Amino acid sequence: MQKNRFKDALLNPDVFTVTWELVPGRGAREVAQEKALSLAIQAASGGNISALTVTDNPGGSPAMFADFMGSEILKLGIEPLVHFTCKDKNRSQIESQLYALDRTGVRNLLVMSGDYPVSGYLGRPAPVFDLDPIHTLQLITEMNRGLEYPGAKGTVHHQPGDFFPGAVVSPFKATEAEQMVQYYKLKKKIDAGAQFIVTQLGYDARKFHEVLLFMKLSGFNIPLMGNIYILPYGAAKMMNRNELPGSVVTDKLLADLDRERNDPDKGESARILRAARMYAIMKGMGFSGVHIGGHNIKYEQVEKIIRQGEELAPVWNDLIRHFDYPIPGSFYYFEYDSTTGLNSEKPTERQSRPLDAQVGCSYWFSRLLHKLLFEPEKKLYGLMKRLSRIIDGTRFERLFHKLEHLTKVLFFDCKDCGDCALIDVAYLCPMSQCPKHQRNGACGGSFEGWCEVYPGKKLCIYVRAYSRLKKHGEEMQLDKGIVPPCNWDFHQTSSWINYYMGKDHTSKKQDRSS
Repeated sequence: MQKNRFKDALLNPDVFTVTWELVPGRGAREVAQEKALSLAIQAASGGNISALTVTDNPGGSPAMFADFMGSEILKLGIEPLVHFTCKDKNRSQIESQLYALDRTGVRNLLVMSGDYPVSGYLGRPAPVFDLDPIHTLQLITEMNRGLEYPGAKGTVHHQPGDFFPGAVVSPFKATEAEQMVQYYKLKKKIDAGAQFIVTQLGYDARKFHEVLLFMKLSGFNIPLMGNIYILPYGAAKMMNRNELPGSVVTDKLLADLDRERNDPDKGESARILRAARMYAIMKGMGFSGVHIGGHNIKYEQVEKIIRQGEELAPVWNDLIRHFDYPIPGSFYYFEYDSTTGLNSEKPTERQSRPLDAQVGCSYWFSRLLHKLLFEPEKKLYGLMKRLSRIIDGTRFERLFHKLEHLTKVLFFDCKDCGDCALIDVAYLCPMSQCPKHQRNGACGGSFEGWCEVYPGKKLCIYVRAYSRLKKHGEEMQLDKGIVPPCNWDFHQTSSWINYYMGKDHTSKKQDRSS
């Protein structure tokens, strides 16, 4: 297979890898697409960029398919790193898309949930989120091994692929619950096959150091890239209002940018210097590389950031003071180190911290019901299992299903998927209460505990789940095992019968552990 220069660079400990983000924009032959390809030509000839990342409908609005732009970039002699999102495609489309990418030689993928759709032709599109990033990483891993599946004449074996998949993590969360579920999900992403990690966007040096330290102490021996955005005041205002979910710009940073835009060059040199300082800090800390982005950025500016960053790298410790932009009251996984201005290796004591969400009596009731009916060692479990065997496939099954569904609608807003994940998320339904249907942990878009789609109205269900579990000292349950995607064969069937008859993912998980 053809050599992957991005992979080779990122896995080389002696190379500090740089990627640069291009945004294809909406349209096929508009200015945005021609400009992106023109910048790609410059980057390919310049030799300082290992890969060009291509966004997939950023902000939830339509844009040119990132895959096609990636294939065009590959022809220019530089590796593309395609953003591969789950928001618009079901699992069959995702598999089809991966075949096409494999065929065209586009191998570097940054797998993520994707921004929730907000606009499209004749209104807002229907979000899909059939698979989450962890499921997609599992599929990619299986394709790299040579995907196997049952065919008409036995098992079909595909030729192995050559994908180099990565994933995203956000260390820039305000609350304990938000941050912990990000790290729990990070572990699942790595278990599923992520071969490198890119951080979300923020400007807090301690948070950058925290994720690096967390990965090191957790034994996650894969490359970590830091996110650098060349930040103008206009984009900063949007991020400050959480209009670009996952990107954190505090009031203090916004005020500094407001002052800088009154400079003779409207703050351009200050923006470039800030980015160069971030480059130097990340290289000094031990990151494997950086991901540089920004709106209407010229290639010459990227080269200037790299050049200044390399010059500043030997004194990176002196630059930490320039990135004191924490979210007020923000939780840190590690305790503060006053000598460095970063973190010690001692984790913050979490058990005495207050919960980030209220835990009502409905959770107590759910735990009691589960203990009585769904734990195999309990007597009512045997009774329910016998009852399920009797009514399974009979005319009574429909009545049983209706009674179950009515009960679960009242208590859990059940969507009747038939492959229930309530037990996986502390009795909160990810199919009805999470707009992105995340079954393995929170997406990166929450802000100060609030859901990306319903800010100020609905807490992220994983903030609520973490709080519920922490109250009983069980929050590590969110770190245990990968929850498979919903099996739609069971849609609008009794999840209780599916469980007792050993059909759903929960019963199969119990069988494997017993």
